[in-house]
Amino acid sequence: MHLDLADLRLFRAIAEAGSITGGAARANLALASASARLQGMENSIGAALFIRGRRGVQPTPAGRALLAHARIVGQQVERMYAELGEYAHGVRGQVRLLCNTSALAEHLPQALSSFMAAHPQVDVDVEEGTSLEIVRSLLAGDGDIGIVADSVDFGSLQSFSFRADRLVLVVARGQALARRRKIGFAEALAHDFIGFTRGMALQEHLAGHAARLGMRIKVRARLRSFEAVCGMVERGLGVAIMPESAAQRCRQTMALSSIRLADPWATRQLTLCTRNITELPPYCRQLLQYLRA
Repeated sequence: MHLDLADLRLFRAIAEAGSITGGAARANLALASASARLQGMENSIGAALFIRGRRGVQPTPAGRALLAHARIVGQQVERMYAELGEYAHGVRGQVRLLCNTSALAEHLPQALSSFMAAHPQVDVDVEEGTSLEIVRSLLAGDGDIGIVADSVDFGSLQSFSFRADRLVLVVARGQALARRRKIGFAEALAHDFIGFTRGMALQEHLAGHAARLGMRIKVRARLRSFEAVCGMVERGLGVAIMPESAAQRCRQTMALSSIRLADPWATRQLTLCTRNITELPPYCRQLLQYLRA
């Protein structure tokens, strides 16, 4: 069996693109060359790496195993380049940062922009996900640093406190609910909601808690930003749940009230996590230390 770095890069590109065509483009190869190289990999291993379908490709069990190793090898190569880059100027580093909605929208922009301004040689690839998805990705070697709620099991990951994060119910100021200081999530679910776009980590998080109660969120409209959601809430079209920091910001310009959720899971600590800080490339350690500070 013989697989080189180019093989592993191409294989990973195909797996992440979900198609041979997309993977070939990411790897800067002609489609015919990529197909031939993939066939060579499968012949060398003696097993199919992808299931081909009309909508693209999906890794087989053998492909999933290879993907995990390919990601680890890729990170080790990046780490090597980063460490050598300390001796040769001009080598750029890239950090893959996974974070939940609250961290992405409320806490990262200022901190990340300051770090990147001070470290122009470092690029940061930020991806949103639920806390559970992020932990699973980091444990699988698919990411460098994560920011998650402390309600999930970190497994073997190292973790460090980042920010406090409380979820609140936002309502129009004139509603009867606005006089409440605290409310349970189950009671809040009796109302119509203005929700977030499908796939946003916060919306998935809330839907999961509703499902555990045997209930569902009645969503009248879905929008992408906290400001847009609050604009609909202000007009009395529904209520919404979001981080307290976002609610406080929107209350400065909109007629809104926020009510604390009584459920224990609504008061969270955002946590930085990684597999092993000593194994991170230098630029990843720099970002982690910056965020911890």
